[in-house]
Amino acid sequence: MPRYPYPPHDFECLYRHSCPYLDGLSTQWVLEEYRRAHDVYQEHLRIIDSFDGHLKARDERIRVLERENAQLKAKLQVLHRRQFKPNKKKEVEPGGNNAESPSSSHEGEKKKRGAPPGHPGWVRPTPEHIDRTVEVPAPTICPHCQSEDLTPIQETTEHVQEDIVIQPRTLVTCYRHGQAFCARCNRPVVQAGKGELLNAPIGPVAKSVAIYLRYRIGISYRKTTELFRELFGLEFVPASALGFDRRAATQGEPIYEDLRDKIRASDVLHADETSWRSDGVGHYVWFAGNERLAFFHINRHRSSEVAKTIFGENFDGTLVRDRYAAYNGIGVDWQACIAHIITKAKEIRGEHALLPQTEKDTAVGPFCEGLIDLGSRLCDTGQKLKSGDIPWKRTTKIENGFIRELDAICKQPLRFKPAETLRTYLAGPEQRFLFTFLRRPGVPPTNNHAEQSLRHLVIFRKICFGSRSESGLKTHSILPSLVQTARRQGVHPRKFLQTLLTADTPTAQAALYNNSS
Repeated sequence: MPRYPYPPHDFECLYRHSCPYLDGLSTQWVLEEYRRAHDVYQEHLRIIDSFDGHLKARDERIRVLERENAQLKAKLQVLHRRQFKPNKKKEVEPGGNNAESPSSSHEGEKKKRGAPPGHPGWVRPTPEHIDRTVEVPAPTICPHCQSEDLTPIQETTEHVQEDIVIQPRTLVTCYRHGQAFCARCNRPVVQAGKGELLNAPIGPVAKSVAIYLRYRIGISYRKTTELFRELFGLEFVPASALGFDRRAATQGEPIYEDLRDKIRASDVLHADETSWRSDGVGHYVWFAGNERLAFFHINRHRSSEVAKTIFGENFDGTLVRDRYAAYNGIGVDWQACIAHIITKAKEIRGEHALLPQTEKDTAVGPFCEGLIDLGSRLCDTGQKLKSGDIPWKRTTKIENGFIRELDAICKQPLRFKPAETLRTYLAGPEQRFLFTFLRRPGVPPTNNHAEQSLRHLVIFRKICFGSRSESGLKTHSILPSLVQTARRQGVHPRKFLQTLLTADTPTAQAALYNNSS
C-alpha cells in the first residue's frame, strides 16, 4: 500500500475519537494539547530570553556600579591623604628618581629651598634719616674668647638699627566749638574741627588703626581691644570696634560702587570665588580685579546672575578664570587657568593609581603626564612672553604647535570617567580659551592673581567665622575691597581709612587712587 505524505482531501481518520495507539485517547484532543504545549513552550522561551536580557542589563549595571564604586573609593582615599598628609618625607632613590614609577620621577627631585634662580634678593633698605646717635666705647673684654688683651684702634664702625617707640598713653583733645544758630533747623549748630569726628569719643586715628588691624592684618575684635589697652592705654569694647567698621563701610559705599564701575571698564580682569558663612548659612565671596583694582562681593548664590551683577551685562574685556560655568558669557574672550588643569590632571592620575588593576585604563597615565608637561610649558611660555624673552610675532606659530600637541594628547577616548570628562573639555570648542594669553598681551596663562587675592579672606574666614547679618556682609565686601585697592594703588590703607572717616567722598576717592583718577 503506497504511503502518501499528505492524506486525500476527503480522508477521515477512523480513530479520531478513540485511537488504540494512543491508549484510547482522542486524536483531536491530542493534537490540541500538542499545539497548546507548543505555545506554552514558545512562551517559556520568550520568558527565558527576557530574563536573560534583564540579567545582562543588570550585570552591566553592576559592572558600572563596581567601576564607579572603585573610582569613588579612590577619590575618597585621595581626599583623605590630602587632609592628613604624613610628616615624613618621601624616599628618593639616588639620582633623584622616585621609587614609585618612572612617570613620576620629576616629583621625586629634591627642590632647592629659597627663591627660584634669578629672583632678586631681599635687601632691607637703608633708613633715610637718623633720629639719634649713641656713642658706644670700645670693649675691654673680647666677646668671643673673653680675652682682656685688647688694644684700642682709631677706626670706628656704624650700625644702624630701626626700632619702634611705644607710648602707652592716649592723646586727648578738647575741641571748643563756636556755635551758630540755624533759622531753618531752629537750633544751634557746630562744625567739625581738623581731625575731629563729631559726637565720637574715639578719634579717627584710633578707628583707622583698629579697622586696619582687622581687615589688613586679620586680628579679631577682642584682640584689637586688648592691643589698644595694653599698648596705647585706650579702652573700648569689641562692639565699639564693630561700630568703627560699620561707619567706615557706610562712608565707603559710594567709593565701592564707583570701584565696581571701574572693574566693568577694565580690559583684563581676574575672577574667582570661595565659600563664606553668614549666620550659619553658606554664602560665597566673589572676587574681580587686576593689578590696580580689587573688588569683593559676598552673595548667597553662586550663579551667573551674580557674576553679571559684578561684571555687568556688557563687559567687553578679557576674563582670566577657571572652568566654572557661571562665567560663561562674561567678556568677549577669556583665559582658562592652566594651573587648574595641571592640578586636575594630577588629581586624576592619583585617583587612577588607587584603582584595582582590573579597573585601570593604560591610556590614562600617558594622558595625564602629557597634559601636565604641556601645561607646564604653557606657563613657562607665559612668563617668557611677559619678560620679553619671546617676541609677540612668534605667538601664532607657538599656539599652532601647542594645539597640535593637545590634539594628539586628547585623541584617544578614555574609560576612566574623570579623565574622559577632562579630555572631552580639552578637545571641545572651548579649547581655544586655553591659548588666549598667546593672542592678547597682558593676559597671563593662570589665575594665580585671583587665588592670592582671595587668600587673605580665606584666612580671615578662620578668624571671624564669617558674618551674622546683611550689614556684616556689606561691611566684609566694602572694606576688604577698599583696603586691597589702596595697597595696589600704592596708598597706605591706614592713612586712606583715616581720610575716609574724616573727609567727604570726593576727597576720600582721590586719596584712594592717589589722585591718579
